[in-house]
Amino acid sequence: MTVIDPIPRRKLSQEVLDRLMSKIASGEYAPGSQLPSERQLMEMFQVGRPAIREAMQTLAHRGMVTITHGERARVTPVTAATIIEQVGGTAKHFLATAPENLEHLKDARTFFESGMVRMAAEHATDADIARLERRLREHRESLEDLSRFLACDMAFHREIAAISGNPIYVAVSQAMFDWLAAYYVDLLRAPGAEQITIAEHTRIFEAVAARDPEEAARAMTDHLTRANGLYRQYERPRG
Repeated sequence: MTVIDPIPRRKLSQEVLDRLMSKIASGEYAPGSQLPSERQLMEMFQVGRPAIREAMQTLAHRGMVTITHGERARVTPVTAATIIEQVGGTAKHFLATAPENLEHLKDARTFFESGMVRMAAEHATDADIARLERRLREHRESLEDLSRFLACDMAFHREIAAISGNPIYVAVSQAMFDWLAAYYVDLLRAPGAEQITIAEHTRIFEAVAARDPEEAARAMTDHLTRANGLYRQYERPRG
C-alpha cells in the first residue's frame, strides 16, 4: 500500500477565517456593514476567543475589515486603491533590498505612464483637458512649496490616468509614485529641477490638448527618462 502524507489538521482560526471570507464574498456581510460581535462569532462557530481574534486580525491585515476599539469590526469597501495599498509596505521593502528592483520599477513606470498619456491624447474630452490644465496651473503655483509641489506633481500624473476612466490605472499610478517618493524628494532638490519638471509637464499637456498621442508618449518618455537619470544620482547615498 502506498504511504501518503497525512492530511494536516487545520487551525480553528483558519476555519473561522475561511467561513467569514465566504460570507463577505457572498454579500451576506456587505461592504460597510458590521460583523457580529466577538461573543456572537464564538457562539456561531463554537470556538474560543483566540480563534476569533486571530481570524479577525488576518482579515484586518488583508484590508477586508476595519477594527476600531470599542466597536464591532466593519467590512471594508474594496476599491482598486485599497487593494494596491495592501502591498505598499512590501513594495517599499522590495525596492530597498536591491538596486535592480528600483530600476525595474522605474522602467515599468515609464512604460505604464507613456501608455496612459497616449490613451489620454486619444480619448480626452474638452472637460478632461480643462481638468488637466488646472492641474498644471496648480503645479506652477506651487513652485515655492516643495511639499505642495510634490502633491501637485502627483495630481498631474493621476489626472492623466483618470482620463482613462479606469480606477485601477489611477491606483497603479498613485502607487508607483508613492513607492518612489523617498527618492523623489531628493530629485527635486537638484538645482533647477522644479522648473524643468514644469516645462516637461507643459509639453505633455500641450500634446494631450492637441490630441497627438505620439508626441504625448514621447514627451512623457523624455520626462521620466530624465527623471530616472536623476534618481540614479541619489540611490547610492540613500542605500
